[in-house]
Amino acid sequence: MSDEVAVKSLGEAEAKAELERLAKAIARANAAYHTHDAPEITDAEFDALKARNAAIEARFPHLKRTDSPSESVGAAPAEGFAKVTHAVRMLSLGNAFEDEDISDFDERIRRYLGMGEAEALHYTSEPKIDGLSLSLRYEGGRLVQAATRGDGAVGENVTANARTIDDIPERLEGAPDVLEVRGEVYMSHADFEALNTRQTERGDKTFANPRNAAAGSLRQLDSRITKARPLRFFAYAWGEVSAPLGETQMGAIERLQGLGFVTNPLTALCDGPREMLAHYGRIEQMRSELGYDIDGVVYKVNDLALQKRLGFRSTTPRWAIAHKFPAELAWTRLEGIDIQVGRTGALSPVARLHPVTVGGVVVSNATLHNEDYIAGRDAKGNEIRGGKDIRVGDWVQVYRAGDVIPKVADVDLAKRPEGAEPYVFPQECPECGSDAIREDGDAVRRCTGGLICPAQAVEKLKHFVSRAAFDIEGLGAKQVEQFYLDGWIKEPADIFTLKERYGPGCLTQLKNREGWGEKSAEKLFEAIDARREIALGRVIFALGIRHVGEQVSNMLARFYGTWGDFIAAMDGAAEMEGPEWERLLGIDGVGEVLAQSLVTTFAQEHERASINRLVAHLEIEAAERPDTEGSPVAGKTVVFTGSLEKMTRAEAKARAESLGAKVSGSVSAKTDLVVAGPGAGSKAKKAEELGVEMIDEDGWLDLIGDA
Repeated sequence: MSDEVAVKSLGEAEAKAELERLAKAIARANAAYHTHDAPEITDAEFDALKARNAAIEARFPHLKRTDSPSESVGAAPAEGFAKVTHAVRMLSLGNAFEDEDISDFDERIRRYLGMGEAEALHYTSEPKIDGLSLSLRYEGGRLVQAATRGDGAVGENVTANARTIDDIPERLEGAPDVLEVRGEVYMSHADFEALNTRQTERGDKTFANPRNAAAGSLRQLDSRITKARPLRFFAYAWGEVSAPLGETQMGAIERLQGLGFVTNPLTALCDGPREMLAHYGRIEQMRSELGYDIDGVVYKVNDLALQKRLGFRSTTPRWAIAHKFPAELAWTRLEGIDIQVGRTGALSPVARLHPVTVGGVVVSNATLHNEDYIAGRDAKGNEIRGGKDIRVGDWVQVYRAGDVIPKVADVDLAKRPEGAEPYVFPQECPECGSDAIREDGDAVRRCTGGLICPAQAVEKLKHFVSRAAFDIEGLGAKQVEQFYLDGWIKEPADIFTLKERYGPGCLTQLKNREGWGEKSAEKLFEAIDARREIALGRVIFALGIRHVGEQVSNMLARFYGTWGDFIAAMDGAAEMEGPEWERLLGIDGVGEVLAQSLVTTFAQEHERASINRLVAHLEIEAAERPDTEGSPVAGKTVVFTGSLEKMTRAEAKARAESLGAKVSGSVSAKTDLVVAGPGAGSKAKKAEELGVEMIDEDGWLDLIGDA
């Protein structure tokens, strides 16, 4: 069964369970790959799983999780290197796996830009190097800083190590005064084999693959070790620049080559999807002969002016996509089925497998989605599309689609052992013994224990300290779990009283725990104190409200501005009616399910009390606003309605938000401006009734001008 078929066959409850599994698994894979340089899966498998996550979110946008993998890039920087804040974020790329995905990519861009099929639209096509992303900053032609991607916003300072790589120039002639060159550090196959031979001869640890070797070599604390390693660098992009490198992607790459950087000779200019796919085929055929690892082909809109118009999503550019190579499959025996309980109480079945190597990695666990997937039938006994009737002892097919827990893709019924019994899904939570129930139409069985269920409480605390939430250095998932088990932390507010209860002068002290010491305890307390001042978007995300992911949290923060205004709005919308409820529903991207989840959380007495105890320890920073000096619409709520003829709706929305406006999907008394094109209909009528200012598209363009 393909992923596409599986996604199309998912019910809403199945989709919720699958998104929960994907979020956990991809986070673990990201940490293994970006932070520890020890990936447990291939890149193709990782991207296949992210694609599945994106497909489910596209079909069920209201189910998007707070820790959605689509809202994150990489992993937090490792300890040992100074941190570097990128002047321009280092984003990841969206992925494609099928030929039709490339046609869809081209169609999305044309639709966003309002371009017809006959209009010329060129793309660059280049191999996607399987290495470690690096950003090089030059000032006055001199290399002043080199930093890894990190989490996209903050990376590691590896300047001393980068200077040892022959492909990285120390000085540039004729470059812009400020130039950040971005590319990939990698190791050739021949150099990798030679390195492992030397490692073996010295009795040192060998590397699993060239990517691990390159990443581990670049991130050595001793630059002399890096210098002894045969690292290479391909340049293919840029960050901050004080002057443009060219008018096109291809022109800019040629400019980088002229400045002395090594660029990939297989980069080509393509006229539309047909030529892009042809070049993909050529590169795929050459893959084994290149002498270095690639995991796909990257396509980018060639015209840089169009790239600027297209802009970015939260973590990916709209103007680029990575066309990945396929993943690998393997068969093995299902030895047992275990149940894991998640943050929302969902009971997720996990297959225990006889260990098998998939894509060079040993796999012993895999997801089984939910009880209907295992049974092959829904709660009413109807056969479900994609269901497998999986039983302990079966011979199952697995593939690692991007996480530590891979997917069971199929079962060989011909090899089923005699006497294998259908699996009986538990009716009680294995963690707390509470009833585990399924609501009508829901494929997920959930523990009803709530706060008394240790699994749910621990998972919520883990989410609270996750990278996109409070991100407290030294307080990770393992520490949270142990502190919870020992009764030190039961809710988020307890984190901020940890020093008062277990710091210097207390009867029981953190420094005396196994694995801790005076310095590590002091560092943790300092890290906690550093998070007492925190951005509004992070706080909203950290609360772990269902359907409220990182992107939504930041959107809400920008819309409401301050914690006081946000909480007042939630209280005002508590009855799910009235002006504040309508205003909440009017936020572009907020649907009724998400809105209900928000207001219900703050209306529940025990949840609100816990949140209030937390907020008492915090100074919550107002949301950052874009630089809107001179903007005539900064802080105003704008509604677009009807047809726009000179720009697409998506482009108009993005432009308004960049000028500091709040874009709403409905007209209310708090709307400041309605931009109405032909066919405006009911929204224009309501604006007239409420006396809201209304202008046409030309008026909008005149208003914003060059702001």
